[in-house]
Amino acid sequence: MLKSLSDLRDEIAVWRGIEKRIQDALELAEIGDESIRADLEKETAAISSELSRLEINALLSGPHDRGNALLSINAGAGGTEAQDWAAMLQRMYLRWAELRNYEVEILDLTEGEEAGIKSCTIAVNGPYAYGYLKPEHGVHRLVRISPFDANHRRHTSFAQIEVLPEVTAEDPTVQINPDDIKIDIYRSSGAGGQNVQKNSTAIRITHIPTGIVVSCQNERSQTQNRENAMRVLRSRLLDLMREQQVQETNQLKGEYRKIEWGSQIRSYVLHPYQMVKDHRTEYETSATTAVLNGEIDAFIEAYLRSPRNGS
Repeated sequence: MLKSLSDLRDEIAVWRGIEKRIQDALELAEIGDESIRADLEKETAAISSELSRLEINALLSGPHDRGNALLSINAGAGGTEAQDWAAMLQRMYLRWAELRNYEVEILDLTEGEEAGIKSCTIAVNGPYAYGYLKPEHGVHRLVRISPFDANHRRHTSFAQIEVLPEVTAEDPTVQINPDDIKIDIYRSSGAGGQNVQKNSTAIRITHIPTGIVVSCQNERSQTQNRENAMRVLRSRLLDLMREQQVQETNQLKGEYRKIEWGSQIRSYVLHPYQMVKDHRTEYETSATTAVLNGEIDAFIEAYLRSPRNGS
């Protein structure tokens, strides 16, 4: 309760600060001095930009929107092509988090046999991380000339993005009985050479009542891997609880979609033309390089402002 009170006070302070800046700008404008016109225009633009950001924050009113997020990437069918696409998405979200000054931590990573990754789970920590990332949940489709095809044919690849709110151990919403979990310890898989783990540090946790299985092998410490696996398990249990309440499920993570043709929420076309298009909002851009470098805020904001956003 004290944390919630502190967060609300901070939010109110920001709005009151904007209110004062507007009042000050209006008073200066009433003076009618042309020598300060350029400064006033600059301040007006800054206020407008800040208000736009605050408006988006105001749309994030869900119970977990202000908190951290767990983002999972899973390659679809298609072998190396899909796994390379999953790695491209991993880089995109890591760059996005960097641009927003969010802290990231890779909790689990399974590399592909030839290139790319099969799956990855990333903790994204920062204000409104879950609120901003939840529109990314769904199937992402890539169309390009394959760098792995000797005949240079065009390929279509799919990857599933799953976004969950992070649940702390102190959260009373999710309580895990130690008798309800089974813990397996095994050696982490890696690329070979010096990176191969000689000790068993990877953790697999099975929640017996629900059958949910989570694993973590990214840390060299067995204790750290266990803590990270429990973080993911708590979030998946919360997600399961939400699925039992249909309306809240739609607000939390959106409709489940299979990783296949026709179910994508967004398409990234690199050939025969350059275009990234969100099929829910119809927002699109030809700046594919910028998008793959993490500049996805326009897509996120378009969804949050759209009527399809249930939050």
